[in-house]
Amino acid sequence: MTLEYLSQNRAFDGDQFVLSHHSEATGTEMTFSVYVPPHLPGVKLPVLWYLSGLTCTHANVTEKGEYRRACAEHGIVFVAPDTSPRGEDVPDAPDEYDFGKGAGFYVDATQDPWSRHYRMRSYIEIELPQVVASEFPVDLSRQAITGHSMGGHGALTIGLRDPGRFRSISAFSPIVSPSRVPWGEKALSRYLGDDRDAWRAYDAVALIEDGARHDHILVDQGTADQFLEEQLKTGALSLACAKAGMAPEIRMQEGYDHSYYFISSFMADHIAWHAARLG
Repeated sequence: MTLEYLSQNRAFDGDQFVLSHHSEATGTEMTFSVYVPPHLPGVKLPVLWYLSGLTCTHANVTEKGEYRRACAEHGIVFVAPDTSPRGEDVPDAPDEYDFGKGAGFYVDATQDPWSRHYRMRSYIEIELPQVVASEFPVDLSRQAITGHSMGGHGALTIGLRDPGRFRSISAFSPIVSPSRVPWGEKALSRYLGDDRDAWRAYDAVALIEDGARHDHILVDQGTADQFLEEQLKTGALSLACAKAGMAPEIRMQEGYDHSYYFISSFMADHIAWHAARLG
């Protein structure tokens, strides 16, 4: 496996990297960013995975997320992958912002023509951690995950499916139940087919209904988010958790929308919250 270093920049006495590599999971070149905070030689650091939302690449949070100061303060490596496979041979729906490239929904697709390349679950859960650990000083026994919108969906579902691996889960404006909203119904039906039972592994509310549990979940949702009522439905997560006896921190933030102005306002808070659980 060969990593190509695309850029390296000093920030808060640490280093911000952007890299690319050939992915076995997706069969394409994949680009991701890694921030490594200042640390002593030989020390391995906890890692926070950040999953981005619809239309995004690694670059959105890298350029606008304002996470580096907090990661430097708490000694946390921050990794931001892409949201889908890319390339001329990758099938796409160019007239649909919410499907195809930029909209992988963190699933392993089973339907043609998507199943060949759209394997973001395997990429995020299996391949990318191995790639990062081979090159950077990360301690894979101390992992946490976060994300925004579609990436908040990814963070919740990945963390709920493997609570022993991820010590904490947080999300900004997550799609909490994609099986029940237009964005998710479009993506899951095309990537996975019409069997809704197959969708449940990619739906945080359904996972909780089916027995998934985690003790450390934080969600921030803006009250002025234009997608709240139709696509995000934060209340469905609150209800599912209450029925399951879970007590996540779900905070409705007055006046905030769906943008990176919102994410950057609470990013440092999320990093500090994860740091307290990562040790």
